[in-house]
Amino acid sequence: MQLGCHISVAKGFYKASRRARELGADAFQVFTKNPRGLRPKKMDYKDAEKGVRFCREHNLSVVAHTPYITNLSTPKDDLHEVTVRSIREDLHIAETYGAVGAVVHCGKHVGEGVEEGTRRMVETLNEILTDIEGDTLLLLENTAGQGTELGLDIEDLVRIREATDYPEKIGFCFDTCHAFAAGTWKEDTFGELIGKMEETGYLKHLVAIHFNDSKAPYGSRKDRHEKIGEGEIGASALSKFLRCDQLEGLPITLETPVSDEGEYAEEIRYLHRLKGEKMGA
Repeated sequence: MQLGCHISVAKGFYKASRRARELGADAFQVFTKNPRGLRPKKMDYKDAEKGVRFCREHNLSVVAHTPYITNLSTPKDDLHEVTVRSIREDLHIAETYGAVGAVVHCGKHVGEGVEEGTRRMVETLNEILTDIEGDTLLLLENTAGQGTELGLDIEDLVRIREATDYPEKIGFCFDTCHAFAAGTWKEDTFGELIGKMEETGYLKHLVAIHFNDSKAPYGSRKDRHEKIGEGEIGASALSKFLRCDQLEGLPITLETPVSDEGEYAEEIRYLHRLKGEKMGA
């Protein structure tokens, strides 16, 4: 497995790549833009090329993440237009960084209902992916189920992917905290989760994992990340992901709350220790 964390690209992609390496990461995630904004910075292609070369030299995997404020299911024409334009830009940025995928949160139906929200999400994904070329996939991330969020269950995500005109351009990113908060898994149902991933075809399109503990309890539908082993999920349950043969080779990135990126170095070391520990069946 490629264990890593989220890294800021405020000082450029090359420096982010070097920072990831300094922290002991084998993979890292970056935002394509300000996570609360939609306007991209001017792309420094020379810096990106230098960073991509560094990542290849050191076998670093890169995952990109799109801004939070887009909505794939919005009924509002103006937000729909902005969402399509922004995510198409994000895919270009992610491709320039050599990312395996660009993570996007599932849509919110904002009162229109699950069926209509899902229909709109498929329509929006088709519009985004038209004429998109390159190897970087758009990764649908499972949600905690806050408000009117869609995409709590992996079966729903598989159906959404299959309903689009471009399933080959779509993959998945699994967030451990979101799934726990949504009531999708806990320690004693981990085996069932992996079995469902295999049966539905989700697993073969799983590209990345967001590795987070949860401040909120099981089934709370609250998205509140916590450091590994300090939340409601616990280290024993989370270690099952690290020792699961079916997940071997995937980039697993921390999005846990830190006051400084330097804190991730110890947390990455902790993940390596958990991977090697015998912590229950």
